[in-house]
Amino acid sequence: MGMISQLAHVDPDAKIGKDVTIHPFAFISKNTEIGDGCTIYPFVSILNGARIGKNTKIYNGSIIAAEPQDFHWHGEPSFCYIGDNCIIREGSIINRGSQSTGGTRVGNDCFIMAEVHISHDAQLSSKCVIGNGVQIAGRSRVHSYVILSSGAMLHAGSEVGRFAMVKGGCRISGNVPPYVVMAHNPAQYVGINAVTMRYVGISEDAIDDVAKCYRHVYECSTTVFNAVKRIEADIEPCKEKDLILKFIKEHDLHIVGAVSHADEEF
Repeated sequence: MGMISQLAHVDPDAKIGKDVTIHPFAFISKNTEIGDGCTIYPFVSILNGARIGKNTKIYNGSIIAAEPQDFHWHGEPSFCYIGDNCIIREGSIINRGSQSTGGTRVGNDCFIMAEVHISHDAQLSSKCVIGNGVQIAGRSRVHSYVILSSGAMLHAGSEVGRFAMVKGGCRISGNVPPYVVMAHNPAQYVGINAVTMRYVGISEDAIDDVAKCYRHVYECSTTVFNAVKRIEADIEPCKEKDLILKFIKEHDLHIVGAVSHADEEF
């Protein structure tokens, strides 16, 4: 059974689901929605425009749907969407979007550790793990099963592909392709994220094919353009290969840690 403390501020306009627990000194603003089974710990602020799914826990001192830190925002209504079964630990701040459409989004089953900042219009897919003190700038995109280790930083507009891992303290300005591990500053490719791939049941053959793809991209002293041609010719068809090629082509060959060749066309 849920419980709403009399010492919490819950605006009459807020929509609170079933079995929600709101601890003392939490602040729930107007124009907010909190789904069934959520737990809101003390000193959490759920602000105008927050939309929180089911069974999510938000820990002490976190702020959800803070106003966007963006000069393009002029006070128009905007939103922050948090999915189901998320854990948001102490002191994290998630800004809402800077426009009435779109918004900031965190998918289902995400684990966001302490003192994370997710800026306006960022998009996180499901099952991401975001380490302590990570900073995700505006309009960045993080695909599913991504791990951003403690202190990692994504600059504005960066994108991180599925199953990628960015190691602690690494700064990303650009596009990290699927399945890779990036480390150091400037960011460098240091391998593939085989541990997470095995965890979700991706076959050893597929993992080997991913490693072969990235040997062409990062270890053959050639351009991304030439690496793509080699991958298409040398690697057997599989969905992992297709996802890698799709990501690289959609970003005009510009990926972190590799030499692009933007002047050539497919």
